[in-house]
Amino acid sequence: MLRIDDLHYSIEGRPIFEGASATIPTGHKVGLIGRNGAGKTTLFKLIRGDLHLDSGSIQIPARARIGGVAQEVPGNEVSLLDTVLAADTERAALMAESETATDPTRIADIQTRLADIDAWSAEARASSILRGLGFDADEQKMPCSAFSGGWRMRVALAAVLFSQPDYLLLDEPTNYLDLEGALWLENYLAKYPHTVIIVSHDRELLNRAVGAILHLENHKLTYYTGPYDQFVRQRAEQRAVQAAQAKKQEARRAHLQSFVDRFKAKATKAKQAQSRVKMLEKMDVIRAPEDAARTVFSFPEPEELSPPIISAEGAVVGYGDTPILKRLNLRIDQDDRIALLGKNGQGKSTLAKLLSDRLPVMEGRISRSSKLRIGFFAQHQVDELHVDETPLQHIQRELPDQTPAKLRARLAGFGLMAEQAETEVGRLSGGQKARLSLLLATLPAPHLLILDEPTNHLDIESREALMEALNAYSGAVVLVSHDMHLLSMVADRLWLVSGGTVKPYDEDLSEYRRMLLQSDAPPKPASKPAAPKRAGRDQLLTLRAEVRKCEDRVEKLSQMEDKLQTLLNDPELFTTKKDQAVPLQKKYAELQEAMARAESLWMEALEKLEQAEAS
Repeated sequence: MLRIDDLHYSIEGRPIFEGASATIPTGHKVGLIGRNGAGKTTLFKLIRGDLHLDSGSIQIPARARIGGVAQEVPGNEVSLLDTVLAADTERAALMAESETATDPTRIADIQTRLADIDAWSAEARASSILRGLGFDADEQKMPCSAFSGGWRMRVALAAVLFSQPDYLLLDEPTNYLDLEGALWLENYLAKYPHTVIIVSHDRELLNRAVGAILHLENHKLTYYTGPYDQFVRQRAEQRAVQAAQAKKQEARRAHLQSFVDRFKAKATKAKQAQSRVKMLEKMDVIRAPEDAARTVFSFPEPEELSPPIISAEGAVVGYGDTPILKRLNLRIDQDDRIALLGKNGQGKSTLAKLLSDRLPVMEGRISRSSKLRIGFFAQHQVDELHVDETPLQHIQRELPDQTPAKLRARLAGFGLMAEQAETEVGRLSGGQKARLSLLLATLPAPHLLILDEPTNHLDIESREALMEALNAYSGAVVLVSHDMHLLSMVADRLWLVSGGTVKPYDEDLSEYRRMLLQSDAPPKPASKPAAPKRAGRDQLLTLRAEVRKCEDRVEKLSQMEDKLQTLLNDPELFTTKKDQAVPLQKKYAELQEAMARAESLWMEALEKLEQAEAS
C-alpha cells in the first residue's frame, strides 16, 4: 500500500502540504481531487521522487514500479505500435537479447521468462490499447512524426497503460481524448489490475472508474471511500455538522462572555467570572466551513430570431476536392441543445466548421438567418491567445468603445477577477485561459454557440457552472465534449456523425456508451486450456470444504468492513474525533488488503472446484 504520513512541503515559502496523511490500499482506484492550484500535480511529483519532502514520509512497497504520462512521445520515425511495445522495457530487452544469445542455458531462461510475462500476446495487447485510444490498424504502423502533439500524447498514454506499472499516476488524461477515447479509458481503468491514482475533473469517470476519493483541501489529504457522488454527499453532511457545531459553540461562547462582562467587577461573582474566563481560554474553536467563491459564467442574451436559424439540404462539405460529409439534411432552431457524437475522424470538426461558416458547401444548400451571430470555441483557440497581453487587453481589442469598468465586469462574469484581468495570459492557469477564450466567443451575444471540448482545464466547480450557464442561455448550442456528465445535463438532441453523413441518434447517451464499449471489447481467447484430469470423490470433498472456508472468511471480513465503514462515515470523525480518523483509515486499508487476498483465494478455490466437477 501507499502511505503518506505527516507530509510537509512548501514552494517558495507558500505551504502546499501541512501534516497531510493518507493511506491508499494496494490495488485500489482513487480519484485525487481539489481546487486548481491546490497541489495535486505536486503530490504526484513527490510520490515519484521528482521533488524532495520538507518533512514526513511517503512509503511505497520495495521494487514497486511507478508510471505516469510525463510528456508526449517524440516525433520520430518509430511506428506507434513499436513505441508502445518498447514501453515494456523487460520484454524489449529480452527480445533483443534473444536475437544474439548463443548459450543454450541462457536461451532457455530467456524463452521461459518471455513465456512468463506473456510476451507473445504483447503485440495484440498493445494494438488493442491503441485502438481504444483512437488509432486504427493502418495508423498504428505509421511513424510518430506523422501525428500532432495531442495525438502523440495519446501514444504516451497507451505506452504507460501497456507497461502496467504497480502505481499508475494519471494527471487529467482525458484532456487530449474525445468522448469515445474517454469512455474506453474509463472502462479500462476500472479493470486495471494494479493501483491507480487519477487527477480528473470528469465527474462520470470519477463515478465509474474509481472506488475512492482522495480530497486535497487546506493543505491536508482526506481519504473517502466510494465514488465521487458519494464523496459529495459525505462532504455536504460533514460541512453541515461542522457549521451546526460552530454555531452552537459561538452561542456558548457568547453566553460565557456575557457572564464575564456582567460580573467580573463584582466581588461576590469574581471567582465564577474568572472560572468562565478559563473555560473560554481552554475552548477549542470550531470554525464554520468556508464557502469557496462561487464559480460563474455569465453569457450575454441574444435577441430571438425566427426559426430555423440554420438549415441544410443535400449539403456536401469537405476539403479541396475531397468530400468528408454528404447528404446533410439538417435544421437548427434557437432553442436547440445538440451534442455531436461519433468516433474521431468521422467529421465532427468538419461539421462544426460548416455550421460556423468556416467551410463552404461543395454541393447542395445551406441557409442561415440574415441576423445570425455565431460564437465558436475550440481548444486550439486557447493556445492562440496573446501570451504577452492581459485579458483586459484582449477584450479591449474586441470592444474598443466600452469603458474599462464595463470590460472588467465582463471578465468578472467569467470568473476572471481584478488580479487576473491585469495578469499576462502566459502566466494564467489553463482553466483561466479557457475562461478567457469562452468569454471572447460569447462577446457578440451569439444566437448559436458551437463548443468543441470546452471543459478541458476546467475544474469540477467550473464545469458545473458552465452547465448551468448553458442551460440558462437562450441561444442554440452545438456541443462536442468528452464530458459525459455535461452532455447528459445540457443536450436534448443527439446527432451521430458516422459513415460520411450526420443523422439523429434516437437512443440515449447510456445506450451510446454501451454500444461503444461493446464494440471495443477485447477478442475472446482462441483456444481453451487443456481439461484437467478427472477428479476423485475425496478431492471434490476437499475442494468444497476449501470453498466454504474461503466463503466464511470473506463473510467475516465483509462484516468487519461494514462496521468500519459506519465509523468512517460518521460526520464527527473529521471534527470532534480527529484523533480516531487516521488509525481507522489505516485499519480500513489493512482490511481492504485482507479482503482482496481472501477474495482472490476464494476465486481460485471456486475455479478449482468448477474444473474438478466438470472433469
